[in-house]
Formats: sequence, structure tokens, C-alpha cells
Amino acid sequence: MTSEEDTYDFIVVGAGPAGYALAASLSRAKSKPRVLLLEAGGKNDDETKRVDGKRWTTFMEPTMNWGYKTVPQEGCSGRVIDYSRGKGLGGGSAINFGVYTVGAKDDYDAWGEKVGDEVTFGWKAMQRRFKALETFDGSIELPEHQKYARPDPADHGHDGPLKIGYAKEWEKDLPLILDSLEESGLQRNLDHNSGNPLGMALMINSASGGRRTTASLFEQRQDSDWPIPNWMIIHAPVTRTIFHNKKVIGVETRSQSGSDPKIYYATKEVILSAGTLDTPKILMHSGIGPREDLEKYGIRVVQDLPAVGQGMKDHFNVPLVLRRNPETNDRNSFYGSEEAMSAALTQWNEDKTGPWTKYGCQIVCGWFKSDKIKTLPEFKDLDASVQDFMNRETIPQYQIISGFPMHIMLPELFQDHSYICLLGFLMNQQSSGEVRLQSSNLEDPLLFDPKALTHPYDQRAAIEIYRHLLEIAKHPAFAKDTVSTIHSSPSESDEDILQYWKDNTTSSWHMTGTVKMGKEGDVDAAVDNRFRVFGVEGLRVADMSVVPVMTNNHTQATAYVTGATCAEVLIREYALDEE
Repeated sequence: MTSEEDTYDFIVVGAGPAGYALAASLSRAKSKPRVLLLEAGGKNDDETKRVDGKRWTTFMEPTMNWGYKTVPQEGCSGRVIDYSRGKGLGGGSAINFGVYTVGAKDDYDAWGEKVGDEVTFGWKAMQRRFKALETFDGSIELPEHQKYARPDPADHGHDGPLKIGYAKEWEKDLPLILDSLEESGLQRNLDHNSGNPLGMALMINSASGGRRTTASLFEQRQDSDWPIPNWMIIHAPVTRTIFHNKKVIGVETRSQSGSDPKIYYATKEVILSAGTLDTPKILMHSGIGPREDLEKYGIRVVQDLPAVGQGMKDHFNVPLVLRRNPETNDRNSFYGSEEAMSAALTQWNEDKTGPWTKYGCQIVCGWFKSDKIKTLPEFKDLDASVQDFMNRETIPQYQIISGFPMHIMLPELFQDHSYICLLGFLMNQQSSGEVRLQSSNLEDPLLFDPKALTHPYDQRAAIEIYRHLLEIAKHPAFAKDTVSTIHSSPSESDEDILQYWKDNTTSSWHMTGTVKMGKEGDVDAAVDNRFRVFGVEGLRVADMSVVPVMTNNHTQATAYVTGATCAEVLIREYALDEE
């Protein structure tokens, strides 16, 4: 017998960007369905974890990070790579680095093509949802800085829950860096969120007024009071779904106190939004996944679905770190003084202003095509459809970021803070990873194996990407303010550059595609273009695990729009906007 207080119309599992966007949209439908949002972590309501300039250290908070690691990576010198995943309300948006990029319009058009629904998933529909999600502040206060960005208001939203934009104050050397990068040959992009990310741009931040923006802002919409009567948030980790025959009717949660597990029931649907690393775990422990793996650990097979856990993609990156002329910046006066940083935190606590809304708050980024990469044998050996995709107008082969505060990650490298870190990111990797069960124990995470840098194309492209970073560093416009090299490949040979990647590459935490969306009959797909898990009823997945294209961006924006898209599908199917 089910209890009415434990029964909802919809249950959403996971309060990250996708889950929050989904639950909030459902709860605001005209028919006011009862929505339960279940989150395994805590409230994450400590205001000091929202300081804009401290966005680079929040992932180090053990209560906010599941602390996942990969298995040793064969393509990366046998290294174990950090696979941080956000824990608690906001999910990854509570611990990421505050980069808000939507990607290329061709990413979304390709998504629509792959799943047979360009109306729902193509760029036109996705851009409409991106605009509905954001309140964008594109203002730049100093007239001499306004040449660096010129976003078109028609490409942005102005009354959504997510407050994004540019930092009000910039570090002293930011204009100098932007100018020197342009002089070195990098085309300027006046708005990387227009649908075409190609070129070097002023980064749009998931921050506003000195405070980080996380998915929890969906609770604070000005057009409604909180708590919303038909929306409940409960903190409890979900272990598996509950079936009646092959229809999902609820979820089982693990008790925090050690008492018996608790079951919550859904009269309409359960939607998993636990992310690329954990949604497959819930599916597998529910009996949905590769038969061989489930039977190996004594899990009853409800639906043999080999694609679950397969096809994982990610973006990997390496740094080039250079010591700079200290007269070009004033970072030592801040990062080099505990007294200055402490006083700045006091000021931020008082009015959300001061140095912690300046230092580390505005960086630059850009995505690029490479004629050299497209002439390589490793590129020409790719499937024709992959080559066609990478030849589309807005699709890059790599990304460059400037201004990353590397001293936070590798403090032992730095005698002072007058340096610049250029990061090179491999886009559209061809290595394909997986996540697999390691036991039947519900407490054990899956085994995460991205198989980084194992594909010949990835290795060759990585070499060319880093060689471009070195070319930028040697250009007179850039080199005039460089004092020495702090961290780099020991030489410019192919062998040394590739080994440098293998020894130093890190994940961008953009894991995607382990419960891939596709057409009926696609062997690599686990859900259809209505987010429904193949072979069962009443169960959908809406998070980065379903995204069938490794979008060319930092993926929090795609996670938000995935949740919003699933909500639209459900609202339409269940006629929730009909009173």
C-alpha cells in the first residue's frame, strides 16, 4: 500500500543543472503537477562558497564533491585522473569554474539529425530555451574595454533564473592579453554564445554581482513564492527504480540513518538526472544495462540494454605556463598577501564587492578550426560522417583559454603570481570511454574509464593544438612580456609534446553520452528522442548522459537546456499546461 504523502506525479532524481531545470519547469506547468526532486547530497547553502573569485577552489570542498577518479589511463602514462562530480543542491554548477558557454549551433542541429527530431533538438529550438533560461548582463563599464565584446541582445535572454555575464572589474593585464592574442593571429569573437563560438572572446561567466550562479537559483524566481506547494525537495540518495512488471512506479532511496530503505512513488514518470557518471549506476542496479555485466554481479536483468555505460566522451586539456613581467599585473599584491585576501573576503561578506569580484573572475576563451589538422592522415582516416561534422561552419577542433589561475592547482610551481596559463582543450575527441559496475554493492561507484588519448586522431590533434600554443607564446606581441617558462613540453618534437599530454592532461569534467539518445534500433542508443529508456515504461533520462553529440562548450549550459527540453516534452505529452 502506498502512502499519499510519498506519492507524486513526477519524481526527478538529481538536483544538478538538468534536474533543477526539469523539476522547476514541471512544477510551474498550469496544471500544477506534484513534483519530487531527490538529491543525494546536502543543501550547499554556505554563502562563502558563492564567492565569485573563489570559484576555482570550491571543488576542493569534500562535502560538495563525490571525489570520483578514473581507472588508470593507458593513454595517459597509467595515471588516475580526477573526475570531480558535484554533490548537493546545484550539482556540478556548485563546484565548476563558472564558465557559461552554449556551444555551436551545428552541435544542436547534429543532435536533431542523429535522433530524428530537428524540431525539438535543433539550434532554433535550443536557442529559444537558452534565452528563456538566462538573465544576461552584457554591460562593460569602461569605454576602452567595450571593443572586446558586443553581444547582440537578440541572442540572449533577460528574465530567466540564471544570472550570467561579464565581471564588472578585470585584472590589470586582461586587455593586454586580449590585444596580444589578436596580434598573434587569433580572430576575435564578440560573443561566444551567439551560436558560433569560433574566435577569441571575453568569457561569459555563470556569476552576477560578485556571486556565483548555480542551479539552486531555480528556487528563487521572482515570479513565485518559495516553497512552491507542488514541488518538494528531499535529500536522499536513490539506489534503484521500483518496477511493476516492466513499468517503473517509483524509486528506492538509501537511508542516511541506517534504517530501512524508503520508497517514493510516481503516478506518471520517474526521470533520472543524476549525471553521466551516476545515472548509469541507478539503471544498472535497477536491472537495466548490459546483460553480461548485470548477471556477473547477481543483478536481475529487467531490460538487456548494452548501450548503458558505453560511449562516454570528455574534453581533455593541458597547460602552458609562462612567467610574466610583474609590471604588467598586480596579482602578487593580492594572492601573495593573506591579509589582503582576508580583508577582501570580509568586504565580500558585507556587500559582495571588492577584490574577490575581480581576481580570477574574468578570463578569455576561444574555439578554433585548424587547416593543418584537417590535412592530417589521422583526420582523413576518420569516418566520412565525422569529417563532415568537423567541417561544418561552427565546429572547432580545439579551444584555448587564457587566465586560468594554475597556482591554485599546482602551488609548488610558483615563486610568485606574475604568470599566465594558456590551456589547450581537445574538442571532438574520437576516443570512446565507458563506465561499468565494479560490484553489486550500492555504495561502490562505477568504474570510470574515458580511455583518454587512445585514438590516433586524438594523439595527433593534441600535438598540433599544443604546437599552436607554443607559436602564440613565441609571437613578439605576446613574448615581449614573458620572462621565462614555468611549465611546458621539454621540446617541440612530436614525441615530447605527446608525452607531455600523457603526463599532464586533465579532464574538464564534461563527461557525456553514457545513456545515449538515438533512434529505435541504434545499437549505441539507450533512450529515444522523448528521453524514454528503451524497453521499459515510466522511466526517462534527462542529463548529459543522453546527449549524443559531444558539444563544443563547457557543458553546464547544455545540461540546463537538456532538462528544460525534457520538461517541454513531458508538459506537451501530459497536457500539463491545459487547465
